[in-house]
Amino acid sequence: MSIITILTCLGIGILAGVIAALCGVGGGVVMVPAFVTLLALPQKTAVATSLAIIIPTALMATTQNAKNGFVDWKIAAITALSASIFAYFGADWMKTMSNTTLTRIFGTVLVLFGTRMLWLGKA
Repeated sequence: MSIITILTCLGIGILAGVIAALCGVGGGVVMVPAFVTLLALPQKTAVATSLAIIIPTALMATTQNAKNGFVDWKIAAITALSASIFAYFGADWMKTMSNTTLTRIFGTVLVLFGTRMLWLGKA
């Protein structure tokens, strides 16, 4: 791995970590497009790599957020259960999709939620 690639990964990580902590998005909103654009990863690889990175990122942010009393553990537990089960099946479903389809789904989700947030001023 070249020094440029390492520095690019560090830069993506810094930005994703800050965005994840401030916005609760896990950093994937930053990492997936950055991996595709800056590191030329295929969409599927970018998604899978982002998910692997979210584990330690979420753990670190959750530790701080729990310490600050911001985590609703009942909601987290119920949502984590359903999200984990369906993420398992979704990851398998991703195999059947083309990178183009996956990119369009990702972009559509970002645009829809981003537009709603900008329009209403809340998530």
